[in-house]
Formats: sequence, structure tokens, C-alpha cells
Amino acid sequence: QVQLVESGGGSVRAGGSLRLSCEASGFTGSSRCMGWFRLAPGKEREGVAAIYTGSGSTYYADSLKGRFTISQDNAKNTLWLQIISLKPEDTAMYYCAADWARRTCTSTTWGRPTGYNYWGQGTQVTVSS
Repeated sequence: QVQLVESGGGSVRAGGSLRLSCEASGFTGSSRCMGWFRLAPGKEREGVAAIYTGSGSTYYADSLKGRFTISQDNAKNTLWLQIISLKPEDTAMYYCAADWARRTCTSTTWGRPTGYNYWGQGTQVTVSS
């Protein structure tokens, strides 16, 4: 059974950094699309970044100004999201998502939540001034 478990969230001051992780298990395919999304009160679910494990191709939300970096380990079982220069507006529940379809990881589709079939339970990031 496919499972995604996020960790690494917490409460930090503005300007600080966090590194979120997503442990994936139960996958039978070698390549998959892995993404990070966030959901804040009053806002829609927003795609933060994604990576296609087969090629290593990455995608980022332009509005995040290069403060977010997505990466994976060599075994492709762990997904990371490094966040620097945190701002109060980054406060949200951050979710890890995955899908086996290559078409999920394209420049126009990676940020669509409906394209991902598997989701973690999320990890809360709270940034104070």
C-alpha cells in the first residue's frame, strides 16, 4: 500500500529556514512524479515544487522567488523541500504528493493537485514575524 509521510515542519521566525521531508513507501514503479503543495486558510491549494524521479527534472512556482529547493535521495524514497528566508505568508500546511504518470510532471500540469493520486497527511509550517 502506498504511503507518504511528511515531517520537518514547525514554528519558526521570519528569515529562518526549514527542511521538510517526505518518506515514500509501497511504490512498485521506478519513476514517478513527486510534488510539494501547500494550503493556507482562505487560499487555494498551491503547487510549490515538483520533481520527476526518472529524469530529475524539477519545477517551481515562480512566485516563490527561488527560496524553495526540491530534491530526492539516490534511492528515490525520500523527497526533500529546503526552504530559506521564510516569510509569514509561507505559513501553511505542506503536503507531499505522488503520481506514477509521467504526464503529471510537465511545465503546465505539475502544479495541479488533481493530477496526483497519492497524498500525505501534511506537516504544518508556521512563520512568525
